[in-house]
Amino acid sequence: MNRAIRIHSFGAPDVMTWELVSTPDPGEGQVLVRHTAIGLNYLDIYQRQGHYPLPLPSGLGVAGVGIVESIGSGVIDIRPGDRVGYAGVPPGSYARARLVTADRLVPLPEGIEDAVVAATLQQGITARFLLKDVYATRPGDTLLFHAAAGGVGSIACQWAKRLGAHVIGTVSSDEKAAHAKAHGCDDVIIYTREKIVPRVAEITAGRGVQVVYDYPS
Repeated sequence: MNRAIRIHSFGAPDVMTWELVSTPDPGEGQVLVRHTAIGLNYLDIYQRQGHYPLPLPSGLGVAGVGIVESIGSGVIDIRPGDRVGYAGVPPGSYARARLVTADRLVPLPEGIEDAVVAATLQQGITARFLLKDVYATRPGDTLLFHAAAGGVGSIACQWAKRLGAHVIGTVSSDEKAAHAKAHGCDDVIIYTREKIVPRVAEITAGRGVQVVYDYPS
């Protein structure tokens, strides 16, 4: 038997219960991962509160790190004993162990702590998607990144800076501004007391900046 956090209704943290659950043997393409660390994300909170409703009852958690205990048929690149991480899978990482499809697992190199991977893999994947797929960031680009002191922002702004971009971040406080400055932002706008549009215009004056991507309304 396995143990996992389960919810049977949406609400505050007290809706979470620590339950005995059965975990079947891995099926085709699946891997059983025994967790050594799990990731905690705001997405988990939104799902627990019902803002992003899940079929109930449900597990929680979309990121984790652990050791492979067993594999199902058709799994060729993962072996028992491998140390792996994953993110962006269906909820269920708040558990001692869980099944994950092999194609979502990332083999982990030595030198990276389990807790660090669990805490950053989801955010790192998101940052990579934004900087490489949504728009291929190039040297000389100017990027405006909202919530620059958050989990995704802290990674994305450093990454964008390494790619040669001029990074403008928005934050809500002086403390977060200091964090953003230390994590890749060239300029920081504190939106609780500054208007973003005129400040961006001021920062980019003379740089020949034009909008290259915007979200549809």
